Order: sequence, then C-alpha cells, then structure tokens
Amino acid sequence: MHASQGRSVGLGLALVSAFAFGGSGVAAKPLIEAGLDPLHVVWLRVTGAALVMLPVAWRHRRLVLRKPALLAGFGLLAVAGVQACYFASISRIPVGVALLVEYLAPALVLGWVRFVQRRPVSRAAALGVVLAVGGLACVVEVWSGLSFDAVGLLLALGAACCQVGYFVLSDQGGEGEDAADPLGVIAYGLLIGALVLTVVARPWDMKWSVLGGSADMNGSQVPAVLLLCWIVLIATVVAYVTGVISVRKLSPQVAGVVACLEAVLATVFAWVLLGEHLSAPQIIGGAVVLTGAFIAQSSAPRAASGPVASGGPAPAEGELSAGQSAA
Repeated sequence: MHASQGRSVGLGLALVSAFAFGGSGVAAKPLIEAGLDPLHVVWLRVTGAALVMLPVAWRHRRLVLRKPALLAGFGLLAVAGVQACYFASISRIPVGVALLVEYLAPALVLGWVRFVQRRPVSRAAALGVVLAVGGLACVVEVWSGLSFDAVGLLLALGAACCQVGYFVLSDQGGEGEDAADPLGVIAYGLLIGALVLTVVARPWDMKWSVLGGSADMNGSQVPAVLLLCWIVLIATVVAYVTGVISVRKLSPQVAGVVACLEAVLATVFAWVLLGEHLSAPQIIGGAVVLTGAFIAQSSAPRAASGPVASGGPAPAEGELSAGQSAA
C-alpha cells in the first residue's frame, strides 16, 4: 500500500515538474520581445532561484569541499549553459522547435558513450538515435532549406550539448557512498550559474524598466513581474525540487518518460498562449523525436551500464532528475 502511494505521489510530482519546466519558455519569450536581452532573462531566473535556494545551499555547505568539480560543472553546463542557449534560441525560433532540438541530448549522450568512451550501445539505442535525428529533420523542415533561423537552431543544439555535459556529470557524481545530495548540487549549481551569468550578462546594463511594465502574450498584456515570478518560482525552484523528489519515488526510467512530456507541454503552451502554430509534419516529427529519446534512454538496464550508457536523461536513484536540464 505504502509503495503504491509513494509511486502515485512520485508520478504526480513528475507531472508537476514537467508542467513547470514546460512553461519556462512561454513566460520568457514575452519578456524578451518586450525588450529584455535573453541573457538578462536567464540571469534573473537563475539569480532569483539561487536566492530562494540559499537555505538549501547552507545546509549542504560541505559539498563545496567534497565535490567542487561537480558543482562547477553543473553550474556552468546544466544551469548557465543550457538555459542561456535555450533562452537565446527561443528569441529567434519557436519555443516548441527549440525544446525538441534540445531533446536530441539522449542521442548525443549515446554518441559520447560509443565514440568517446568506446563502450557498446544496444541496437534499440541506435534505433532511438535514428528516430530522433529523423524526427528533427521533420521539425526543422529540411526539405524547405531550413526555414528557421540557422543561428537559433545552433543555439538550441548548444543547449542539447550542454545537457550532455549534465548527464555525464550526473553519472560521475551520483554514485557510491560519497554521492552528492541532488538538492545540494542544484542549489550550488544555481549559485555558481548566477555568478558566471553576472559576469557574462552584465545585468547593470539591463532595461530594468521593462519589469515595471507589461509584456504582450499573443495580444494580451501580462505584468512583466508576474511572468518573472513564474519563471523563478515555478519554472525553476518548483520544477527542480519536484523533479528530484519524483526520481526518488519512481524508477529513473519512469521519471524520464514523464519528463519527455515537457516538450509536449511547452509546444502546447506556445501554441495556445503565444500563437506559435506548428505544421502537421512538425508535429509528427516532434512525436518521432520524443519516441526516439524515450527508446534511447530506456534501451539499456541501469545495472549494466548506468544512466549515461543507457543514453537517457533519467539519472540513477539519488541523482539529479531527468527534466532538470531543461529549459
């Protein structure tokens, strides 16, 4: 009974996490179109979330000495890198397209495993890669000569590459008796990301007046500060924390599958709230991308090769959750 209840709670939390992460781009894009630089929006998101997570960072302060490389890598790649590339990409291409490109990460992880680590991957994993790449070709409509902004697509691909670094770090830092507590890693990752982004984004040059006004969301005026609160509190703090807890209550594979809903939800939100319509081939391609990501991440048993060899965004029990790279 208790196990069943725990799984039900875990599934609910995983859905909350996917919902929260999926809404980040929809809330950020109106702020960018209102005049804020994408890097400034990322800085506001990461810095605000880091301040909220300060008590967690203090509780796990010993991590700074135990896992400095893990914390630095997570802050640079999983926080600053992924979010900066993703937010910059959605300033140039639709939210759903950017996130679907980012979901190439499981396929890229398998490439890392096969060609860098020189470890074998299963045929099912290879099939997942082929499906993901083929689906992406439909999403970006290659037959029309890449009708989307090439720079935007490259930025989205950069987010996927940073996500690969997150998976690799999760695999190296979440195993053994000295495994790092995922909440502590998230808290310090946000703090380090905020420090890095402060230097890169130069927030003192930001158009602070934008936050006192309204932003256009498909014809409706929404207070900019309300969108910022959503990005910081819901799409970052709530999304990360519920994601971590859900992984602990579910198997990594199940949590990873639910995390794939983030791309679906983001696309639906963008369609309804921003008027970003996708064509039928793009919708079909998106479904193929997610199918490929699911096959790639669940094709190998955890016990045999660990989360990176599986090619999936769902780290092992006690590690960081699947959806946390997300945007």
